[in-house]
Amino acid sequence: MPLIQVKLIEGVFDAAEKEAIIEKLTDAMVSVEGESMRPVTWVTIEEVASGGWGIGGKALHTGDIVSMRAG
Repeated sequence: MPLIQVKLIEGVFDAAEKEAIIEKLTDAMVSVEGESMRPVTWVTIEEVASGGWGIGGKALHTGDIVSMRAG
C-alpha cells in the first residue's frame, strides 16, 4: 500500500488545490503500479507553519511562496 506524504507551507493552497494534489499524485502512482493500486494509495498533506520551513539558511513564509506562485 503506497503512502505519499506531502508537506506544504500553511495558507498557500486552498482546499480545491489540495484535492487536486491528492488526485494527481494518486494518478501518478497508478500510472506506475497499475489501477489495482488506486484504492490502497494513501496521500497525506501536512501543513507547516509559516516561517517553520527554510531553504538555503533562510526561513520561508506564506507570502514568499504566494509570490513565487504568482511568478
